[in-house]
Amino acid sequence: SAVKSADNDLDGQMVFEEFVHYLQDQEKDLKLVFKNLDRRRADKMDSKEIMQSLQDLGVHISQQHAEKVLQSMDKNGTMTIDWNEWSNYPLLQPKENNIPEITLYWKHSTLFDVGDNLMVPDDFTTEEKLTGMWWRHLVAGGGAGAVSRTFTAPLDRLKVLMQVHGSRSNNMCIMSGLTQMIKEGGMRSLWRGNGINIIKIAPESAIKFMAYEQIKRLIGSDKETLGILERFVAGSMAGVIAQSTIYPMEVLKTRLALRKTGQYSGISDCAKSIFRREGLRAFYKGFIPNMMGIIPYAGIDLAVYETLKNSWLEKYGANSTDPGVLVLLGCGTVSSTCGQLSSYPLALVRTRMQAQAMLEGSPQMTMSGLFKQIIQTEGATGLYRGLAPNFLKVIPAVSISYVVYENLKMSLGVKSR
Repeated sequence: SAVKSADNDLDGQMVFEEFVHYLQDQEKDLKLVFKNLDRRRADKMDSKEIMQSLQDLGVHISQQHAEKVLQSMDKNGTMTIDWNEWSNYPLLQPKENNIPEITLYWKHSTLFDVGDNLMVPDDFTTEEKLTGMWWRHLVAGGGAGAVSRTFTAPLDRLKVLMQVHGSRSNNMCIMSGLTQMIKEGGMRSLWRGNGINIIKIAPESAIKFMAYEQIKRLIGSDKETLGILERFVAGSMAGVIAQSTIYPMEVLKTRLALRKTGQYSGISDCAKSIFRREGLRAFYKGFIPNMMGIIPYAGIDLAVYETLKNSWLEKYGANSTDPGVLVLLGCGTVSSTCGQLSSYPLALVRTRMQAQAMLEGSPQMTMSGLFKQIIQTEGATGLYRGLAPNFLKVIPAVSISYVVYENLKMSLGVKSR
């Protein structure tokens, strides 16, 4: 409507000149209202003048109420409003713009990457796709993921070691695991496997995003935002496609995290030696439990997140539709935790299968064989080895990711919502 009102020659296009005229008209309107309210012609407005103007319009408010209105607009604490404060007050901007802003803030704040990047992809509006804002969000998300993964990499490597080598006899805990790693390969060894973990962010995010867009079209949903079930189906399928494509990188990450000092000189050396010794099939070990893990993770994560978010809005959202960072972090962390708890045994079996050829004397077992063996020898708790470092990294990973994401967004010129 703003564009239509500014488009003087009605050709559906707004030229720069028309845009300037529109802005000048807007300012004139604001100036007229200001002059009207400013009775003492002091170029400042106080609460009595606000009260008087509203009474002329037939609206009676108390002095306290008028002062409240004044305080909300008064930036410099003088209890009067000058032209600057008046023209910059957000209520004077078109109101309908605020609702999509708030919903977008919601959606983009769920882009957190906790290291096992299985989150359902972000939804972008048509406007964002046209203006190219979507790739800026993806780049910011990727950068944030890289930084947060690097910070929490030692915990990630410890988790892999515990998943593979942890047993009743070798009761590895967080401190003993970290000291063992430092003893074996010095401080640098804490970051083994982190390089490939960062390299895989970009292709995975890109494939997932493209697949998600295509699947949304196939589902036949023209709505800009999907229902929870549609998001679950589209998100899980996009996750499966992306993971299938980059799965060999997952195997490399596990092997590199488990390697002993000097075993491989780098990523390509590791890939070559696996290929030579075990053939192409080695790069798809543990693929089935990995795929099966995506479904409960994405489903439970989404369902819990939506439920928590909606119940928070029902309870406390009366005054504001913007839940704030802490609430979002809370919802995100709890839902991610529930999702991980549900799919963790599958992730553990996947890691064991990826590592099989490295373990001397261990037979090559199937998924069901491994499940049986773990439950027989270690009980149900054996399926949750390495869970402690995994959860320890969730909060720092999410917090670092959030801070970096917001800063990258600002430097890429994405409007912070």
